[in-house]
Amino acid sequence: MSAVRGSQYSVGVVGEQLSVRVDSWIWSVRLTKTRSIAADACRGGHVRVNGVRVKPAHAVRVGDEIRLRHDGRERIVVVSRAITKRVGAAVAAECYVDKSPPPPPREETVTVAVRARGAGRPTKHERRSIDRLLARPVVEERRGGRARPD
Repeated sequence: MSAVRGSQYSVGVVGEQLSVRVDSWIWSVRLTKTRSIAADACRGGHVRVNGVRVKPAHAVRVGDEIRLRHDGRERIVVVSRAITKRVGAAVAAECYVDKSPPPPPREETVTVAVRARGAGRPTKHERRSIDRLLARPVVEERRGGRARPD
């Protein structure tokens, strides 16, 4: 037997072009947490292979560029190995070349005050805290001489 043995994670015969479903590949290399999330991203138009929006069953081959919009950022990866089974993080990192732009620094993200749904209108104390947080100007009130936000 002179056949070269392939990786334990790839499927097929050595020498032929391997292809795998795009949703399965995205899940296998740990770009998404579950395969159903990967399939939903494909159906929602968040996955492009070589610039074309694809369905979950689209075949991915070595050398294809995949763009995935997930978790608020865009991932751009080039397939270097076609795998169908989910593998460890170290092995998964070898299956693609990451060309994604770096994630935005944490300082740029703005914290937003969030109220619990159904909590009603803010109390006077909460409203003043919100005004201080948003740096709203304070206007003098007519009665009592107390300051109130505009």
